[in-house]
Formats: sequence, structure tokens, C-alpha cells
Amino acid sequence: MLFLLSPAKSLDYDTPAGALPHSLPGFVAQSAELITELRQKSPQQIAELMTLSDKLAGLNVARYEAWSPKFSAQNSKQAVLAFNGDVYEGLDAKTLKPAQLEWAQAHVCILSGLYGVLRPLDWMQPYRLEMGTSLATAKGKNLYQFWGSQIADYLNERAAADTVPVIVNLASEEYFKAVDKKALKPRVVNCVFEEHKAGKYKIISFMAKRARGLMVRYAIEHKLSAVKKLESFNMEGYQFSADVSTPERLVFRRQSA
Repeated sequence: MLFLLSPAKSLDYDTPAGALPHSLPGFVAQSAELITELRQKSPQQIAELMTLSDKLAGLNVARYEAWSPKFSAQNSKQAVLAFNGDVYEGLDAKTLKPAQLEWAQAHVCILSGLYGVLRPLDWMQPYRLEMGTSLATAKGKNLYQFWGSQIADYLNERAAADTVPVIVNLASEEYFKAVDKKALKPRVVNCVFEEHKAGKYKIISFMAKRARGLMVRYAIEHKLSAVKKLESFNMEGYQFSADVSTPERLVFRRQSA
């Protein structure tokens, strides 16, 4: 199985990665193409394009200018350690053992507006480019058109090693939309996380994000290889709810803390 995650807006390039192995992103040429487009825009244009404050726009213009097709320990960090949002707090990759990181490298894919798809240990330079950004390129008016079927083709190739190819989608709608469903061959299973609040179950965004990271953590710790085994996920009070689930939509619920 392959597990899909969204990236995070928050980044941590201050905490040293330590002596961890690294790999290189697979879509560097495409990333460089997008950087070329981004470098043509002023801080004000970036602010308008991405709805950013002037300060954040200036920071990211500087990031685009500094970006290099050559990755090193000086300008990069392993993606799973560089991302720092709710999902990655749930995953808590810094506490994974080397063998667990190796398993994650083989089974986890992080979707990215700039990098297409990242493996956990892929070196990544800091950036901000959400998949829903309407950045026009020669390939179209937005990043969905830019990436086209490239991400689905990549996932097909990665999943082909499995006897029964399955993708466990733990990415947001914005990011999973970048996967061309017509081109994608593996079965897709979505995981949904709900909280009991005010007498009913509902999805609460930041809790659901953390739960996605927890699910990947659980998969790594138990080396999950079959969809049925996902149902045993029980971290932080979540339980599988068979009565509201379907084979393609697994629902996990808990009482509000």
C-alpha cells in the first residue's frame, strides 16, 4: 500500500536533521520550471496570487530566488522533518527509528505543489506553493493542469510492485485533486476522522489533520500491508466505525477530548 499525505505550510529548517539518510526529489526539472515562473513575479504579485501578507510574500520571493536544482545539506532537509503542521505533529517523524524511516520511504508519498511528489527522506528546499494556486504556465492556468497525469503516472509505477495495488488517501481534497483519477490504476481507500461534538459526529479540520499523521505513524509502526489492517487503528481514542464505513471510505470516530 501507498499512503498519500498533503504537505504543510509551516516549515522547520532550524532543527538539525542529524545523520539521517537522504534521497533526491524525482521531479526536479518540473520544480525548476515552476521556480522560473515564480521568479518573474514581484512580492506584491506573489501576495495577491497566494493571499499572503507582505512579510510572507517577501519571505517566499527570497526562497524562490535562493532555490537551486542542486540539493545539499546546506540548502535542504528531509521532507518529513521539514514539514511542521498538524499532520506532521501526529506523524512525529523525528522519533522514528532508522528501520521505520526506511519503511516510510517505501510506502509514504507527500504531494506537493512545487515538487509533485516527495518521499519522506527526499531533500527539500523551503518553499510555499499550495496545489490550488492559479499559477499560469505553458501547460495551463493552474498547477493541476501543470502536473496533469504526471503524479498519477508516478503513483502507478510505485504501486505496481504490489500484488494488489492500493492507495490510502490521507491527503486533503485540494491535493488529491492533483492525482488524475482517470490515469490512476490502483484502488483508492479514503480514511475519514470524526469527533463527537454537540450530540453528533463531525470532521474538525485540525484534529482530522493530526489523525492523518497518526494513521501513517500507525502504519509505519505496524508495517501495514492490507486494507483490513487499517481497521485496527486506535491511536488517541479513535475506533473504526464499520456501520458508517464502506470498502472505499473508512470512518474512524472518537469522543471529543
